[in-house]
Amino acid sequence: MSNAYLTHPAVPLPTTGTPGLVSVVIPVYNEEEGLQSLFARLYPALDALGVRYEVVFINDGSRDRSGALLRQQFERRPDVTRVIYFNGNYGQHMAIMAGFSHVRGYRVITLDADLQNPPEEIGKLLVAMDSGHDYVGTIRRQRHDVAWRKIASRAMNRLRERLTRIRMTDQGCMLRAYDRRIVDAIAQSTEVSTYIPALAYTFAAHPTEIVVSHEERSAGESKYSLYSLIRLNFDLVTGFSILPLQLFSLLGFVLSLLSGLFVAYLLVRRVMVGPEAEGLFTLFAITFLLMGILLFGIGLLGEYIGRIYQQVRLRPRYLVQAVLQMPVQEAAAQAMQEPVAQMAQQPAQEPAPQPVQRPDA
Repeated sequence: MSNAYLTHPAVPLPTTGTPGLVSVVIPVYNEEEGLQSLFARLYPALDALGVRYEVVFINDGSRDRSGALLRQQFERRPDVTRVIYFNGNYGQHMAIMAGFSHVRGYRVITLDADLQNPPEEIGKLLVAMDSGHDYVGTIRRQRHDVAWRKIASRAMNRLRERLTRIRMTDQGCMLRAYDRRIVDAIAQSTEVSTYIPALAYTFAAHPTEIVVSHEERSAGESKYSLYSLIRLNFDLVTGFSILPLQLFSLLGFVLSLLSGLFVAYLLVRRVMVGPEAEGLFTLFAITFLLMGILLFGIGLLGEYIGRIYQQVRLRPRYLVQAVLQMPVQEAAAQAMQEPVAQMAQQPAQEPAPQPVQRPDA
């Protein structure tokens, strides 16, 4: 057999990105009230890490002043800030997809703009990646959400683990870290409806989870309604498993078998006892039960067919209206100047004395 298509494990696969650069991707949708607080905490936290970084904001069709505030922040820190503007609202995960397509870093962090995940926790994710993990999920230590969101999240976590075999303790926490190879694989995926943390889990070779802090929303309100959460979990289940369809097929087989036995029982009873009308309401109840199950199955099948329909239309998943960024050459030049400036501020050291060579006696 030819070895032309085999890759030696010691040879790294080709990838994009700048080694040593950390990219932070933040989708923004109507976060005018909290953006200044985000800026005030995010950049000092990243500066304290002592690593090269960039922050990529995606304005997901905000209708407030979020776009203007992002532009002002870009003008203040153009060397480490980039802003992507959508022409409409395409959702959080499509915004992250756009960010993944534009990042330059070798390690990528996703973060919500509401400050419920503190930016100061980013360092913990980088430490976990330094330990050899290519995907780092997070678990909120103490959730500051309303009760119904906590209950719904736990229930969906258990259902998702059983249906998809994807193990994420806290699927609602978007503070996560991704290796560049995983980011490139996700960006190349053409799925219209997907769930990025679960998709990354399927691509990861050494995933892990760490515990991080969680805070109350500093300003504004959550953009996820109950309906949005239900839709998101439908995308998660139907996008990563066909087990619901298989279970429903099994249920249909069992019901058909029981229905056949029930019809046989009614025929035998009619021959032995004769016609009777006392069981009419029981038959109605059984009929309505079967109709409900049938309608549920049609809806489930429609979810899968609807996703196939969205996929085969081949429409763009999002449209980028504009991108604010410094040219790559200027950004690289500034990045090179920073270490030189730091070296210039350090006191000059005297050269070490050279050993004196004595002539042979």
